[in-house]
Amino acid sequence: MKIKKVGIVANIEKENIAAFAGALAGWLENRKIKVSLEANIAAAVGGNGGFKLDDLAARVDLIAVLGGDGTMLRTARYVAHHPVPIVGINMGTFGYLTEVNLNETYAALELILKGDCTTEKRMMLDVKIRRGNKTIGGGIVLNDVVINRGNLSRIVELETSVNGQYLTTYKSDGLIISTPTGSTAYSLSAGGPIVFPGKELIIINPICPHTLTNRPVIFPESSALGVTLWSKESGATVTLDGQESYRINSGDVMTIRKSKHYTRLVLSPHRSYGEILRSKLGWGSLPSGTGKRKNAL
Repeated sequence: MKIKKVGIVANIEKENIAAFAGALAGWLENRKIKVSLEANIAAAVGGNGGFKLDDLAARVDLIAVLGGDGTMLRTARYVAHHPVPIVGINMGTFGYLTEVNLNETYAALELILKGDCTTEKRMMLDVKIRRGNKTIGGGIVLNDVVINRGNLSRIVELETSVNGQYLTTYKSDGLIISTPTGSTAYSLSAGGPIVFPGKELIIINPICPHTLTNRPVIFPESSALGVTLWSKESGATVTLDGQESYRINSGDVMTIRKSKHYTRLVLSPHRSYGEILRSKLGWGSLPSGTGKRKNAL
């Protein structure tokens, strides 16, 4: 696809972000690319106008996100209704979604603008929270939905079903339900598996379960999950992609299923997913004499 219009989204709390975003906009405009800025970064660079994320996504061929995984998740959730690809430029220290490192920004974009790159569809989840017959919250997530006991002193009981069939009642500190993209986030720190992000699967991972035989389970994409909170205390917290939270009470029901929407991520033209895993997880380098293996894990 020929890219003629690029939107820039940025975490304005990052150091020197205004200068970098301005330089990137100038670099793109010198290549006859029309640039649109999200409203907050437009204000930071001293420009006029700027757009809300949803409006920005509707007018561009590509969104460049300057920041970390949090900025990528925010962008993905807000533009999920638009099939626009997103490239993440890492302005932080640790990011799986921001695949392009800061020092390779322009080299990577040269390739991306020419179409010399791969775009990967990432599965998302639809989350709905019900209290009786009333929907009290929910949304779309790219990484995960986390049900957590919060500051409660006791464990919570989470009655879980799959496609209407009872699975088990987790007695634990909480439950993580993640996509393959989210398998390297909170789920990984709770002992969950790493699942290649291009797959379409749903991972259930209990947090500190009371029963040690409660282990992570991977379900097919067609699964509809139901989770009912049973708690003798004041409830628990549901968090979507670590950014949006709801307080729930005993008896509230969460339904989680594959969304019809996808996040379309532009993959780094300079490294494979295996190389990213080695770098982020500190797995070490290739054995001497083997050379560079692009698809090696």
